[in-house]
Amino acid sequence: MWQMEMGLFPLIGKPALQDMLPDSTAAVQGQWFTVIIAIFLVGAATGGVLFGWLGDKLGRVKAMALAIFTFAIFTGLCAFVTEAWQFAALRFVASLGMGGEWALGVALVNEIWGGKNRAWIAGMIGAASNVGFLLTGVLSLYLNASLETITHWISSVGISQETADYLLHNRGWRLLAVSGAAPALINFFILIFVPESHKWEAEKKSGSTSHWATKDLLGVLAAAVAALGIITVWTPQVLEKVGNAVALPVTLVGLAIALWGYLLPVRRYMTRAQAGGSVQSDERAFIMKSLLIGAGLAAVALMGTWGSAQQAAKWASFLSPDGTKSNIIEYVVIATALGAILVTLITPLVADKLGRRLTYFLLCVLALSSAFVFFQTNHSYTGSGMPFWLMTSAFLIGGLTASFYGFFPLYFPELFPTSVRATGQGFCFNFGRLIAAIGSLQFVNLMSLFGSAKVTALEGEARRLMQLEVEANAFSVLSCIYLVGMVLIWFAPETKGKSLQ
Repeated sequence: MWQMEMGLFPLIGKPALQDMLPDSTAAVQGQWFTVIIAIFLVGAATGGVLFGWLGDKLGRVKAMALAIFTFAIFTGLCAFVTEAWQFAALRFVASLGMGGEWALGVALVNEIWGGKNRAWIAGMIGAASNVGFLLTGVLSLYLNASLETITHWISSVGISQETADYLLHNRGWRLLAVSGAAPALINFFILIFVPESHKWEAEKKSGSTSHWATKDLLGVLAAAVAALGIITVWTPQVLEKVGNAVALPVTLVGLAIALWGYLLPVRRYMTRAQAGGSVQSDERAFIMKSLLIGAGLAAVALMGTWGSAQQAAKWASFLSPDGTKSNIIEYVVIATALGAILVTLITPLVADKLGRRLTYFLLCVLALSSAFVFFQTNHSYTGSGMPFWLMTSAFLIGGLTASFYGFFPLYFPELFPTSVRATGQGFCFNFGRLIAAIGSLQFVNLMSLFGSAKVTALEGEARRLMQLEVEANAFSVLSCIYLVGMVLIWFAPETKGKSLQ
């Protein structure tokens, strides 16, 4: 569900900003596109800790239902915005729920269906989450191919022609946004049929859940404000005024505040638990180390995905020399989603055989290779027929960069005891989003190194080819973040063969 919500923005973002910023240039719309993604990632980082905290204090099921409701409803509301800032604000609130849903879902599933089946369960989590991306691609493809039929269907249920035109204008992005509210209906079944984690219930009976305090969430609020401050200072309009000399120290200070704030609930919890005798000092040190290393591992994967598979569809739309898209965006989304579904299903099984650290290292090698292959070997598309190599390389980059999202549901639960599992996972996976958000805002600077200023001086086909070359090189370099992961993983604990704490 959360992957479907994430997958919507690459499809609806461009046409939505065209409608909301009709008098602006493509460059301005592109800047807003990047800023909204960054704000979404900050919201996910905040939501991961916030809803993880709720899951550890109130229970996995209740917190997950609230998280799903939040991201579904506020995604649907995006269909009715008229300004870019409104779009960004709703995406921020929606991302709070999305960030929490992953941490809660992984904790709940691992605690209910643990044991020897955990590798299969992790693979299913990764594969199922990427079904959301597949659904967005198929839905958009069908929508664009059948706008006339859909218009007739909407009219037949009593919706006025004016409303139908409003929803279906510009590739039907508003209707796609409305479809993002559908997961809210699942909450009814979750609350009735999904059992609470027996491991969490045991923690509640022992009294350990009482060590969570609401006042500690002030740290999360401070972290969110600091993170948004970082995003603000790197937006092109502000950066042009303050320069790198101000932006860099603001970023460092903001990151320190964000790290302190997001970790505050866990630190305060462990202080109270240690005073009560339920947490030992060596266990506390291990948890803190796991939080920091886990966040680093997630940041590598998330930034790598943003700089490769998340950009594949948008980048491929510029391959046609005559501007003919032929639904190429949807086809690339579908290809990357199919690759992600297959590879995430397999990855945890490989990790159970080779070990966690070696598997993560190999995933980084393969993801980096797939990014280079995709961006350096696809330079044109005629718009006629199905481009075999483009689809093949999209399948590979989608699968290999998404492989980490089958790995993390297996590895992250092993790093934390039940009492802090949801919060710990929420921090690791989603603080990585904040790092990725900051990295994504450096893309404009990265493009300038490869001659983006020269693009504006060109026209027609020469401009298109130069733009492709600049972006291909920039995305290839950005994907080198996987080199950091190849080193960092050897400082992480090896948990192969160990049961959940």
